Amino acid sequence: MAEYAKPWLSVDAQIDRLAWHGAEVGERDRAAVLLGAVGYYRLTGYLYPFRESERYADEDRRSRIRVLSGYRPGTTLRHAEEIIDFDRQLRMLVMDGVERIEVAARMRIGYVLGRRSPFAYEDPECFTEAFTAESTDVRDPAPSPHVRWLQRVNERRASSDEQFVEHFRQKYDDRMPVWALTEVLELGHLCVLYRGMHQQDAEEIAREFGVPTKKVMISWLASLNYVRNAAAHHARLFNRKLQNAPSRPKVGAVPVLDHLRDEQTAKGVFGTYNALAVIAYLLRAIDPDTGWSGRLAALLRQFPVSHALTIESMGAPVGWESLELWRG
Repeated sequence: MAEYAKPWLSVDAQIDRLAWHGAEVGERDRAAVLLGAVGYYRLTGYLYPFRESERYADEDRRSRIRVLSGYRPGTTLRHAEEIIDFDRQLRMLVMDGVERIEVAARMRIGYVLGRRSPFAYEDPECFTEAFTAESTDVRDPAPSPHVRWLQRVNERRASSDEQFVEHFRQKYDDRMPVWALTEVLELGHLCVLYRGMHQQDAEEIAREFGVPTKKVMISWLASLNYVRNAAAHHARLFNRKLQNAPSRPKVGAVPVLDHLRDEQTAKGVFGTYNALAVIAYLLRAIDPDTGWSGRLAALLRQFPVSHALTIESMGAPVGWESLELWRG
């Protein structure tokens, strides 16, 4: 494994490096302000789509594309500024949309499990065997997913400074009913809990959100947790390849999302647009008056198109504006 040996560079040297690679840096003072605000590594990450590339044949004579270190002619730091600003606004909208979905999921999960018992989350009988069974593999013995989930939730609860948590801590020996406990859970905790629920309970919740199956709902919650985490940690989002891409329902199951199945390219399947479409759809069921889809559509219309980027960079299909999903 190679040892990293690149030297530290001053901001002036970073500007020179960008120019040497072919970027038009413009006024150096403005370039210095941009680098001081976002850093060289983040800036070049946003400029990655602007780098030159070439085709080559690998050892099996298959055609491949190699990304080079130089930037395409006409690439300026203004391009980076525009896409960074667009991505910032996109992350804020994603955080807003996912927050609404997370809060609604807390309510529905707490409501359905609470009907079984106030402390249903502690009871293995309220969950699937796969969720409550211990690993008996002698090579890797482990407590059940349910026990591990309870451990993480107890840590979360113990570190909470919410007044209502302190109330239960002092008056009820730290035992909380599930409809209160869900208020301290993050989306990741909810994803795991939902996965462990009995099919009947899980599908009742899915139907409330207009989702056809438990399996699809699990996928969507996991995907939204992924994009929320990316947005919360200020990671580049607009052209991210989703490691947890949301499942695309069968044709006809969710008609306004049928168009997702038309895209078979990597961008079409794993592009950020897929998660945005799911957020827009779920918010219709939660509160159709949020105006989120309209705000997102307005932002997408402002996508900073250039010689290297189009809205398709996000996985958006041609003609996305005419789709019913974005006309609300």
